[in-house]
Amino acid sequence: MFSVFGITDPAIWMGYALAIGLALACIIYGAINWNKEGKDGS
Repeated sequence: MFSVFGITDPAIWMGYALAIGLALACIIYGAINWNKEGKDGS
């Protein structure tokens, strides 16, 4: 059975991967859209 850090359940690994991946996606999205102006110019 595949085990890294003592965790063998694939659902746990999927949860960790999704949490880390979504956090990185949010950081990248924020960095790209940091100084963009809105439609009303504010």
